[in-house]
Amino acid sequence: MTAVETGAGAGKKIVRPYGDTTGDGMAQVSFTLPVPHDKRAEGAAIQLANKMGIDPAMLVHAKQMGDGFTFFVVYGRVNHLVDLAAVQVVERDFPLLSAKEVNALVKQRLRRKLSVVGACIGTDAHTVGIDAILNVKGIAGEKGLEYYRELKVTNLGAQVSVPELVEAARAEKADAVLVSQVVTQRDAHLHNTREMSAAFREAVPAGRRPLLIVGGPRFDETMTDELGVDRIFGRGTTPGEVASYLVHALITNKKAKQ
Repeated sequence: MTAVETGAGAGKKIVRPYGDTTGDGMAQVSFTLPVPHDKRAEGAAIQLANKMGIDPAMLVHAKQMGDGFTFFVVYGRVNHLVDLAAVQVVERDFPLLSAKEVNALVKQRLRRKLSVVGACIGTDAHTVGIDAILNVKGIAGEKGLEYYRELKVTNLGAQVSVPELVEAARAEKADAVLVSQVVTQRDAHLHNTREMSAAFREAVPAGRRPLLIVGGPRFDETMTDELGVDRIFGRGTTPGEVASYLVHALITNKKAKQ
């Protein structure tokens, strides 16, 4: 939770962490150090917290995590403030549509089924995210894209190579390619995404290229240009948001292939 203050500038809002009382600046962080759990390890955790700007820092939890690793939770005060006016995020620039509205627009304007191909690429075997968006069962009571009668969905599953994805997109005449990436060690999600976008640029002419959409908990939604994709979806994305974006990008914005 945070406390909001009005700064000297007109309309300027500053937030600071909230712990026990409003505006006290208290924050909690967790991390792992590659050391066995002992008093020296706890002292190292406090020192690290101090260097991160937490002062005073209180060690509230420490537990050995296998051989030679310790997990810590530290609580304390920080002096850093955040200006909300300076925070940059990607706002949703399209309306949320119901399944009925999506189906009607696709049928009336596209006059064929909208083809979507989805996969987890590289070594990523975590299909929970892509299944939540594509499978008819969906997530949290909201049905996935397979439920939309005017959408043709092809779910390739896990550990799909980039060449396989490009070939499947060609075979299915995909309007959009959805890729889920959960594995982020050594920025694997960024490497895989760049490889995918480069492969589509090389294999498919610009006018016939499908929308490239990626999603996952560690993506920065502002990196679309850097990664060569059309849209990035982060945590909490629903099938309805994705369907609404597809209609916005492919139909409302008149990007549909004729």
